[in-house]
Amino acid sequence: MDLADPSLRSPVLSVLFPGSGAQLVAGAGPAPDCLRDLNLDQVVAAITRGRGEYDLLGYFHAPVTETSVISYRQQVFSDLEPVATRELIGTFAAGMRSVRRLLRQELDYLYQRDTWFFEAAEAYIRCVVDLQAGLAGVELRSSGLRALAEYLSAHLEAEGFRSLVAEAAQTREGLAGVEYSLHIRSGRVTVSLPDPAPDYAAAIEATFERFRRGAPRDYLATFTTDPDLNYVGILDRIARLYPDTFRALDAFRTRHADLVDPTIAVFDREVQFYLAYLEFADRLRADGLPFCYPRMAEGSKTVTVRGTFDVALAWGRSGRGTPIVPNDVTLGGLERVLVVTGPNQGGKTTLARAFGQVLYLASLGCPIAGSEAALPLVDRVFTHFGREERLADQRSRLEDELHRMRAILDQATPRSVLILNEVFSSTTLVDAVFLSTEVMRRLEDLDLVCLWVTFVDELASLSARTVSMVSNVLAEDPTVRTFKINRQPAEGHAYAAAIAAKYGVSYAQLRARLPA
Repeated sequence: MDLADPSLRSPVLSVLFPGSGAQLVAGAGPAPDCLRDLNLDQVVAAITRGRGEYDLLGYFHAPVTETSVISYRQQVFSDLEPVATRELIGTFAAGMRSVRRLLRQELDYLYQRDTWFFEAAEAYIRCVVDLQAGLAGVELRSSGLRALAEYLSAHLEAEGFRSLVAEAAQTREGLAGVEYSLHIRSGRVTVSLPDPAPDYAAAIEATFERFRRGAPRDYLATFTTDPDLNYVGILDRIARLYPDTFRALDAFRTRHADLVDPTIAVFDREVQFYLAYLEFADRLRADGLPFCYPRMAEGSKTVTVRGTFDVALAWGRSGRGTPIVPNDVTLGGLERVLVVTGPNQGGKTTLARAFGQVLYLASLGCPIAGSEAALPLVDRVFTHFGREERLADQRSRLEDELHRMRAILDQATPRSVLILNEVFSSTTLVDAVFLSTEVMRRLEDLDLVCLWVTFVDELASLSARTVSMVSNVLAEDPTVRTFKINRQPAEGHAYAAAIAAKYGVSYAQLRARLPA
């Protein structure tokens, strides 16, 4: 069954959206522009690796803008956190993969197609019955999985499924009674009802037992794994011996052609969104990194994230024992813009990515990197990171930055979030201050949340809506970065003075060494 088939978009129960299948995502939409700057393209690739058959990219490319949907997904995630529950769903998913494999076989012979379909039907029945029984024994708190459990209970009692089970049992009983004799002689194959002749195997084995010496040689033939039959006509002849049984087998496939229930097919696909993400988070949790479910509020500008980190960086270092330095980010009251300054290679861009990742993943309903979080529900995450000039662009780096900034400001709303990283670094300091100030005024008019990594210290104190954060260094050695970024006034010149003093080239040290 094609999990992206448009027919599956009819109203069915969904564990991604409240209600009856509203907004089901059929295929992968284009990736939002911010994913590359935030390295979330790498994260999504890692999460979905090995699950291509489910076409999950569409889910990760489609943030939602209602707190009800976010809450709905967070509850499902929470229900799936226990290992036992995930193993139950994993067993179901493995069974459904077998069902799809059996249904996908393109076979030439009628009764072979009928038999493979029948095997798929029996596997499907086991999957559904076991899933229903398993969920009945689990305490479910999410409305999504509770609704699914209730649906399965009703589905198993419905006439359609009961008929499927009864007909499958009857068909299996008929097939179990098929016995025949096969004679191959001088290139001629004869199929007949079972011979009444006795089985001489035991007598022969007893007679020759005294001649046994060592382990017997293996004369078993190796058969091809190709499921399609080579035509000899044996199956057709067997069908002639048991016409009623094989007519019933063919009728079974015809009556149950739409074998997989749409809600069960959709669940099989959608639940992989949760399982894939939790596997990703578990690997980082094993390194001691926390994940939490953020409190989301529509219309709020408050941001609180404790102990967050760049998940792409953490994934790349996973299992290596390399420490990841967490940071806190807060905005409250009239505060809107976090201005991050400090020495190069101090973790500023890493914090910018982590901040954007938190807001984007939260808008998918996923647990996020951090020990605690309260976030606004955003309509879109915009990013503006520096890019290298390319000859094919036919315009300077500064001109390109201005065009991109204009496009963002034209699209952004008060509910948007903007992540800026070292913009206008290709021009003079005077021009950078002027352009940055103009952009800041526009951001204030939009009243949106922004994190801005910049070398322009003046932006940190431009208005009451800006908050200064500084990438710290060791007090005793300013050349050593701590990668901790704290709320404090910007003092970029202090780093230069401290570094100059360390290497004996401060103004006072030079004056002392130079002749008068």
